[in-house]
Amino acid sequence: MLSTLNLRAVRKSLGWTQQRAAERLGVSQALVSMVENGERSLTPEMLDRLGAYYDVDPRNLPLREEAAMTDSALAQELANLGYPGFAHRRKGKASWNPAELLVMALSTEALDRRVAEALPWLVMRFAEMEWNWVVNRAKVLDLQNRLGFAVTLARELAETQNLGSPQRLQQLENQVERSRLVRQGTYCNERMTQAERRWLQTNASPQAQHWNLLSDLRPEDLTHVR
Repeated sequence: MLSTLNLRAVRKSLGWTQQRAAERLGVSQALVSMVENGERSLTPEMLDRLGAYYDVDPRNLPLREEAAMTDSALAQELANLGYPGFAHRRKGKASWNPAELLVMALSTEALDRRVAEALPWLVMRFAEMEWNWVVNRAKVLDLQNRLGFAVTLARELAETQNLGSPQRLQQLENQVERSRLVRQGTYCNERMTQAERRWLQTNASPQAQHWNLLSDLRPEDLTHVR
């Protein structure tokens, strides 16, 4: 299960009573009490309001119902999570759990290349996200190869640039490898032309070829990950 924010601990650290917390969060005191007793979960709206007073780790954000997101919305969330490539767009705090954001981005048929290039950074930056959930969702949605490719790029970059947690990423890569799909796909670019597909048949990067994907993306192309 995904970790959950300890609302009681946060409330006490801020010196709030349950009534004051309810007022700040725009809910009833009864709901605050139920959340603290484990009977209800924090909603994204409550966490958004709480974020104005307390620094919430994005990995503790509750999962929402998955939805299709535009390139612009994905870029905004990546910016709010701290991605350097979209630093100029940063505004406010993240509202999506990085694990769910990753799955939603990987499931996009035609993803802007700049967003696609940011996903290895997301993998490396949040190397301790709830990977069991991510891998299971990837299997359900047949995204194993896209996920594995992003992890491979992140792991190779972490090794060459002495960044992140390459050992943890290697373990994750091995885990995804066991369910690698045989059929060929793309890295979130199903709308590419036949000419592009033919070119990538022989010019795909070694990492993409391993994951049976049509993509020329290589670790050295990820200039904003460093």
